Amino acid sequence: MTTSTTSTSDPPPASEIRRVFAAVRRFVARHELPSVSLVAVTSRDPFSILVSTVLSLRTRDDVTLAATRRLVAVAPTVNAVLTLSEDRIAELIYPCGFYRTKARQLLQIARIIRDQHNGTVPADRDALLAMPGVGRKTANLVLGLSFGIPAICVDTHVHRICNRLGWIRSRTPDESERLLEQFVPKRLWIEINELLVLFGQQTCTPQSPRCSLCPIAAHCRRVGVTRSR
Repeated sequence: MTTSTTSTSDPPPASEIRRVFAAVRRFVARHELPSVSLVAVTSRDPFSILVSTVLSLRTRDDVTLAATRRLVAVAPTVNAVLTLSEDRIAELIYPCGFYRTKARQLLQIARIIRDQHNGTVPADRDALLAMPGVGRKTANLVLGLSFGIPAICVDTHVHRICNRLGWIRSRTPDESERLLEQFVPKRLWIEINELLVLFGQQTCTPQSPRCSLCPIAAHCRRVGVTRSR
């Protein structure tokens, strides 16, 4: 007999969620936006946003942003990307993690968009998930930042922090997404990733989080925290 480790048996009240988001929003306001959010703010172009999300996997934000800008400067559209060789794309996006694999994936994605979606990034999760290198995290981020479609993008920071707060009990980001959708107000779905990525990078870190500086310590159950600063 197995016991489920996934639960929202005691979700936080709406008032607590609002206070936590407001406190984190104020706290991270002095930090630069994550790379994909910066691309979204500066370009508003769904293809550039999709490119940056693919490049961001296993890659630091500063590297992702620089690589996205190099590629977009040379090939700003789907058709322009298709004029480049895989080696040229790899050269432009280096040193992103798995840059050769990502170069191949970007060419495949561009072909799919051209051949199956009339050259336009689809505003549809299933269509995005059918593309190589695109998982739920990437698809949800593109839906939210490109099209304003409410979707919770759960990366390692969102997954870790929401479990640490005691809001959910889950094993994977996909489980976390499903649980958070049950009680987080939909108007916060797009914003949650941007806020918690910044918060997770600077304060609520994986190891030895900076709890002494935390603006939401009063709301945190510190699940799994054995050492902090």
